[in-house]
Amino acid sequence: MAELISGLRIGQIRANIEHVREQIAGAVHRSPVTRTAQDRHGVELLAAIKYVARNDLPLLAEAGIELVGENRAQELRAKHDAHGDLFAWDFIGQLQSRRVREIVPYVRLIHSVASESALRELDRHRALARPGMRILIEVNIAGEPGKAGVEPDRVGEFVARSPVPVAGLMTMPPLAAESDDNRRWFALLRQLADEHGLEHLSMGTSQDYPVAVEEGATIVRIGTSLYT
Repeated sequence: MAELISGLRIGQIRANIEHVREQIAGAVHRSPVTRTAQDRHGVELLAAIKYVARNDLPLLAEAGIELVGENRAQELRAKHDAHGDLFAWDFIGQLQSRRVREIVPYVRLIHSVASESALRELDRHRALARPGMRILIEVNIAGEPGKAGVEPDRVGEFVARSPVPVAGLMTMPPLAAESDDNRRWFALLRQLADEHGLEHLSMGTSQDYPVAVEEGATIVRIGTSLYT
């Protein structure tokens, strides 16, 4: 298990945020894709905080981060209890059905809904959900064996059966030697979202976010590039 990031410096974080946002702006400018959501909302920079210590979170807010994503239900609650008013909060980790009840009171988006049991638990606990909470359906866009995510041809039925509003889709593409190798998977996810009238695409991490934005990402999930 990776250790918590230590020695965070606000000046470095600010410089990293500026660099990431410049990269995003350049990718939007280069993109041949017309994305209404990008035009209307811009591309959201989500800071992945799994390895950021709870006491260091105010540094991120001071540096200009507005949206954070946590991978673990218990840490989400602890960090939100300590600093809930500093950010908007998303859940970005693998969604365990038994943890749905713990997550829904705190987040605006769950990025990783991919199972029938998760849909059932969302239905059971939707009264506990934060007002306006929505979900993203996680798609196994490359059809990798054993990987979490709904098969692309099942997205429509998942949307139809969801007990809470579906904002869009999320994917984690296969590991690739070059960021451009993932372009086809990002493009396929965008096409799938368009087919089902879904607005948001959560795709792209520190390794490949410019390519994801060029292909229509509306949310990029950035960790390492912000902190080192």
